[in-house]
Amino acid sequence: MAYQAGSVVGLPESARARLKEMRGGDGKTGIFTSDLSVNEFLLIKQAGFLPLGLVMGSSIYHVGFQFSKVFQNQEMQVLTQALYNARELAMTRMEEEADTLGADGIVGVRLEVKRYAWGEGLLEVLAIGTAIKHARGEHYRTVDNRPFTSDLSGQDFWTLLCAGYRPVSFVMGNCVYHVAYQGLRQSLSQMGQNVEMVNFTQALYEARELAQQRMLAEAEAQKAEGIIGAQVTESNWGWDPHVIEYLAMGTAILPLEGDHQISVPTLVLPMNS
Repeated sequence: MAYQAGSVVGLPESARARLKEMRGGDGKTGIFTSDLSVNEFLLIKQAGFLPLGLVMGSSIYHVGFQFSKVFQNQEMQVLTQALYNARELAMTRMEEEADTLGADGIVGVRLEVKRYAWGEGLLEVLAIGTAIKHARGEHYRTVDNRPFTSDLSGQDFWTLLCAGYRPVSFVMGNCVYHVAYQGLRQSLSQMGQNVEMVNFTQALYEARELAQQRMLAEAEAQKAEGIIGAQVTESNWGWDPHVIEYLAMGTAILPLEGDHQISVPTLVLPMNS
């Protein structure tokens, strides 16, 4: 589902009603919800932003089946695309909720994947975060007019702004990969020896590289200067033990201005033991 600013096509009626109540109007005062801690809330306000509401998007997706050659390393492109699409649908619906609230962006974004026993191959992807808006109306949206997304905490968001940078987009790339089995002859020849398992090394190396390349491509599409907080996680989701997914994700950033100076960090000495 392609993102369109102002669209609510992916939101159920109950979500639209909740967001309308949070916005207020018609003589009613709006009220925000958030998963921010007290410190995060205060720092978001200190940075000049107002929390608008806890926003989320969900997608329950059936992951298809793909045959693999037992003794061949290969990407499982059907599975890669299924999981990427599910995450993208969840992210888009979360952004639509933020858009409905009039937000400039979302902080503290997290992605959760759950399995259900309703059917074989079913996964739910849940994207959730806190929508915020700049109090003075400064522009913080992306180049394609989406609310910015970021997995930064309230403290990290404040620190980033103070240093002259801003988050642009929560970027990600994934790769589901089949790691080839070793033949009996090869296994016997290596028995009892210290030796690198080249086949396994190359498979995991390539899978991680593909995930990271796709994350970088998303950041480049947003004209970002770089990615902070990048991490690569590994999951299996109940497939064959030789089929794994690598997910690379982080927050793409841009400088607020072309010429800025980063303040010297202040030394903090903890008093507890």
